Amino acid sequence: MSETINVAVLGLGRIGQQFAAGLSKHIDAGDKSVQIVAVAERDPDSLAAQMFADENVPVYSKASDVLDIGDQIDIIFDLTGSSDVRQTLRDRLQETDNHRTIVVPEIFARLVWSLLEENVELSSLQEGGY
Repeated sequence: MSETINVAVLGLGRIGQQFAAGLSKHIDAGDKSVQIVAVAERDPDSLAAQMFADENVPVYSKASDVLDIGDQIDIIFDLTGSSDVRQTLRDRLQETDNHRTIVVPEIFARLVWSLLEENVELSSLQEGGY
């Protein structure tokens, strides 16, 4: 029995936008039992944010607000590059007693992306994990 994995993508900048587009391509092809249930982008009027809004995916301008969905999110791909966002996410998960949702940093997102797509550059990772 297959269960859909609900994910959120935070930060739709250069890397986040490409990652989300690659993931969406595989989801749309029916290859993966994954659903993007929320995205966060500081500029909700950006082209990437509008693409998700057009698909009826909630777009948040503040990354930590995706946690308002609660434990309906299985995985949060944090591509913001902000240690403050990472800390806020961890704090909010603890405050709400959410032990289901996993927050993964950019390095893990890039690993997943490299498995989904060809020619993904892994060497340009930023410093800072969790």
